[in-house]
Amino acid sequence: MSAMAATQDRDQRKREAAERALEWVKPGMKLGLGSGSTARFFVDCMGERVKAGLAVRCVATSEATAAQAKGLGIPLATLDELPELDLTVDGADEVDPKLRLIKGGGGALLREKIVASASRRMIVIADSAKRVAQLGAFPLPIEVVSFGLAATRRHIERAFKELGLAGTIRLRGDSSPFVTDGGHYILDCSLGAIAEPERLSAILSPIPGIVEHGLFIGLARAAIIAGAEGVEVLGDRTE
Repeated sequence: MSAMAATQDRDQRKREAAERALEWVKPGMKLGLGSGSTARFFVDCMGERVKAGLAVRCVATSEATAAQAKGLGIPLATLDELPELDLTVDGADEVDPKLRLIKGGGGALLREKIVASASRRMIVIADSAKRVAQLGAFPLPIEVVSFGLAATRRHIERAFKELGLAGTIRLRGDSSPFVTDGGHYILDCSLGAIAEPERLSAILSPIPGIVEHGLFIGLARAAIIAGAEGVEVLGDRTE
């Protein structure tokens, strides 16, 4: 299969997962719209439904998603206006069997986690390449403030050492740092395997300078995974 054909195949699977997620969307819902390549397909699908008359109100997890939704005529609100959401549909960089996630490859992890936490339910949509037995092959993004970056980085290195983790920590963008919608930097941590995601989350969260990390634990209620054999729903199937 050529690279172009492989990309088209993955895009088709992402769209299949996005279309399946529409089964959970009901008229009048307050929805969180995720960010990233798979979530873009869901936003496109929502645009089609809204054009056909579906009444919903949505909160975007990034400026990019907000621009896409606005262009499709999807009604948008802020999380201050809609502090409690019915459902968030978002992608993931990795999904393990316990529906623990690594997110943040696109840089929107902070807003994604805030919106997911404000939702009664979060559903992940992904192609089968994102399904893993253990988290960590995808670099863990950690969003940090720019002030005291070197000191924050040392704290993170000590936290990794405490859990027996090792790997490179790279500032996203290097000499021209990537800046998130919140005005922060991202450290991408290549750990290879994370045996205890809950412990790592608990150790990272209190570190001064860390705004948020890309481990999403206990947030996803279901995952819709599209692969060569079709679409599979993991977790809670109730609508």
